[in-house]
Amino acid sequence: MTLWQLTLVSVLCGFLIDCAIGDPAWLPHPVVLIGKLISLCEKVLRRIFPKTDRGAFWAGLVMAILVPLLSAGVSFGILFGLYKLSPWAYFAMSAIMCWQCFAARCLAKEANKVVKALETGGLEAGRKQIAMLVGRDTETLSEAQVLKATVETVAENASDGVIAPMLYMVLFGAVGGFFYKAVNTMDSMVGYKNDRYLYFGRAAAKLDDAMNFVPSRMSALAMIAVSPLLKLDGRNAFRIWKRDRRRHASPNSAQTESVAAGALHVELAGPASYFGKVVLKPTLGDNDRPIERKDAARANQLMYGASVLLLILFEAILLPLALFGGLGL
Repeated sequence: MTLWQLTLVSVLCGFLIDCAIGDPAWLPHPVVLIGKLISLCEKVLRRIFPKTDRGAFWAGLVMAILVPLLSAGVSFGILFGLYKLSPWAYFAMSAIMCWQCFAARCLAKEANKVVKALETGGLEAGRKQIAMLVGRDTETLSEAQVLKATVETVAENASDGVIAPMLYMVLFGAVGGFFYKAVNTMDSMVGYKNDRYLYFGRAAAKLDDAMNFVPSRMSALAMIAVSPLLKLDGRNAFRIWKRDRRRHASPNSAQTESVAAGALHVELAGPASYFGKVVLKPTLGDNDRPIERKDAARANQLMYGASVLLLILFEAILLPLALFGGLGL
């Protein structure tokens, strides 16, 4: 098998492993190491650059370049060495690395934890559980707001946590997956518009926006396509997506959230509090019915359905090309 054939099959294997076992708590995760690298870079770069808005921006720009390149470089070095040793050693490690770039089972599990917390511990337990997934203030959320935040998290991360890394891995292997995960992790850590990160996190946030531009739209269209198969309203999902997909300040997050709102016939988003300050966000979808706990499971189904559909399409298009030498390496 060629390198590209091995890579495409390893992406498939990585996804299947993720669906089967997720991210075991006992296993060290590379994203944790990337997070530590980001924290170290922030500490060092803030010392080096002037403590001004301009200095913070340039420090953040250096980090936005350095962290993804280091993450991709380390993964490339490991895989290159193993390929020279044995193509099958490369394949095994590539499958493991691809698995670690996916977050489908973890995302679904965390959404289910929120619902279980509401069922067993009440609203306060639900607030505490959703606080582990979102950056907004959760102390005063109602149950409906907790459930909306859960559905929004699953919808947005269907792209960020599953489909975007999948796209970069089928194109560039696990190296592309780790480059993407580094960018996405930076955005989640420093991409805030608050006093600390307004300038320092700007480059990371813009890079994340750029890398998610295509995957978020592919994810939205795939979610629309699978909605009827899941007995959800695909026609309404398409209608709401066309109407609301540009309502968020982010160019990407409303893409999949608007689809989920339309498919489920619920209203998502709206005003939210961050660090004690209320941010007036527009709503997505129509308030056709109150959101309910089962909607978290429906959002998980949308995430899995869209991911499987796109993986099948990617493999169906690229693997024959690789088999016939068009992408053989």
